[in-house]
Order: sequence, then structure tokens, then C-alpha cells
Amino acid sequence: MQKRWKNRPEGSNWGDFGPDDQLGRLNLITREKVLQGLAEAKEGVTFCLSLPLDYPGGSGLNPRRKPPVLRPTLRPNAVNFNVALNTEEDGATDVVCDDLALLHLQYSTQWDAFAHVGSLFDADGDGVPEKVFYNGFRGGEDIVGPKEMSDAGAGPNADWREGTCKAGALGIENFAAHGLQGRAVMVDLHAHLGNDRTYVGYDLLMQVLDRDGVEIETGDMVCFHTGFAEVVLDMNRNPDEGTLHSACAVLNGRDGKLLNWISDSGLSALIADNYAVEGIPSKPGQADCCASMPLHEHCLFKNGIPLGELWHLTPLAAWLRDRGRYRFLLTAPPLRLPGAVGSPTTPVATV
Repeated sequence: MQKRWKNRPEGSNWGDFGPDDQLGRLNLITREKVLQGLAEAKEGVTFCLSLPLDYPGGSGLNPRRKPPVLRPTLRPNAVNFNVALNTEEDGATDVVCDDLALLHLQYSTQWDAFAHVGSLFDADGDGVPEKVFYNGFRGGEDIVGPKEMSDAGAGPNADWREGTCKAGALGIENFAAHGLQGRAVMVDLHAHLGNDRTYVGYDLLMQVLDRDGVEIETGDMVCFHTGFAEVVLDMNRNPDEGTLHSACAVLNGRDGKLLNWISDSGLSALIADNYAVEGIPSKPGQADCCASMPLHEHCLFKNGIPLGELWHLTPLAAWLRDRGRYRFLLTAPPLRLPGAVGSPTTPVATV
């Protein structure tokens, strides 16, 4: 197949897994890696790593994302909830409930697909930046959607079913079909930094890894425990917006050494219990450049590294630390929803 690009971004791996690859570093979760994960399931103890999907509550983290809404499906003349199906003729005893969800796919515990964040980049080599995503897939061609609010189901008389958008490439269904199961590693930032807002760069991260004796190998999924999800849970769906934006550790996406480590470590996915893995707003960058979310750019756009956000890691992290362990089996497929650019997940850790 012919490449979709002449230039690839500096520090990227475009083409390394093939010109049409849509899995990125998930390719490193091989059969051997899955077996390594299974070998970590020694006690048969499982942990749910998802928040309830109506957390954090409100829209203080992101004004464009709203809590889920559950509604019943409809029968011709009634709501389809607590419906007794019996009639005088058949005497059936069934009582039926059936519902639907209006769900913002990245509101709570979630995966980011590669179609979530791209960049303006001159992939054609003609001096004009294009809207490009991982491995050269194009915005407006491979990832498409309505351009106007009137075409997106917005407005008082709009039909919410209108305004279809779809990632024809790089959608979340690729992660689901892969299975997303393998060995994961816990990095317990909270044990060293507490709930203080701390931008974690390469040097501080290396200190934590060294103190805890944590080793990360090619294909491992890496989880950063910051304690943020526990802070969110304690606010019981009525969060304080200031706390949401000032609590717990975040990765410093402006630290070039940290980004290089992410590439060199061979990790297959990057996961955290905070809002975005990296700190938003990011540290100041160069005046004439820069992605506002540099770690998202490095992972999703340049290197095909999935990002997991707002996971609930505290109980698992405590269990592992009490036993001097840091590795576990992680099973975390997203919804197999074709064309979606993100998805809720209910990850399960087995130790």
C-alpha cells in the first residue's frame, strides 16, 4: 500500500507497524505479553477499575461533556418499563424493563482512540499543514463529521439522531477487536506525592520508579495512581470545580525527557486515574509552537499509544503496595462502537 504521507512527525513511529496500521503500540501486546499478564493472576482476586459512569458529576471538568441520562424505550402507547406482558388470552407472567442511554463517551472512566486528537501537520511535504491523525489518516476524509451546529443535531428543534460523525479510520472499535488484555504495571505516584497538585516530569518519575523497584518492559500497560479518582468519589457527584482542577499529580507533557522515555520504554498504553493523564493547562511552551496537550499529541498523534483516563486505581494500588507487588493482569476492552473516538470502559484487574 502507498503511504499517506511524505513527512512523518519528528519522534513518531508512523509506518513502523505498516502503512495502514490502526493499533499503534497495542501491536506490542503479543501472545507472549498476554501470557505474562495471566501469570500475574496468582490470588484470583479481581478489582473493578471503573468509576460509576455518572461520576464526577456535573460538567466542571469539561463543559462539553455531560453526565449520562437513562431513559426507557417506548412501546406504541406506553413506556417500556415495568410492563406486565400478561393478557387475558395467554396469562404470561413476564414483567419487562428496557432502556437507552444518552452517553458522552468520554465523561468518566474511558479510553481515548487515536481519532480523538490529531494535529495540523505538513504530511504531504508541500508546505501546507493538513488536519492529520496517527499514521497519516486525514481529518475530513477518514475522520468525518458535520461542520455546522445546525448539521449536528443542535438547537431547540433539532433531532438528536442527526449530525452523524464517524472515524472511518482509527475508531475505538480497533481497540475492542484487539481485546486489550495483557500485563500492566502500577506506578504509585500518590504514595510519594499525596493529593498535592504536582507536575511529574522525567526526573521525578525516575525517582519514584527507583524507590519502588518498578520495572517497565516492552508491551506493558502502565497505570499511574494519583489518587484523583478517590477525590472525585469523595465529592459524591457534586464536585468542587476548583478541586477538580488543582488536586493530585499529573504528567508534565512539556518535559521532552519524559516524552522520550514514553517512546523508549516500549509501553503499550498509558493510563491514569486523573482527568487527562497530563496536566491541563500544560506548562508554558515555545511562543511560536505547540500543541496545547503535548502528551496527547505525542501519544495519540505521533506514536499510537492509547490513553486511559479517570480510572479508579486506589484500591488496587493499596493492595499491590501492601504485598510488595506492582504487576497485574489487566482486561480493559472499550465498547465495540464503530467510528467512535473514545469509549467508556469497565477495566478489570486480576492479581
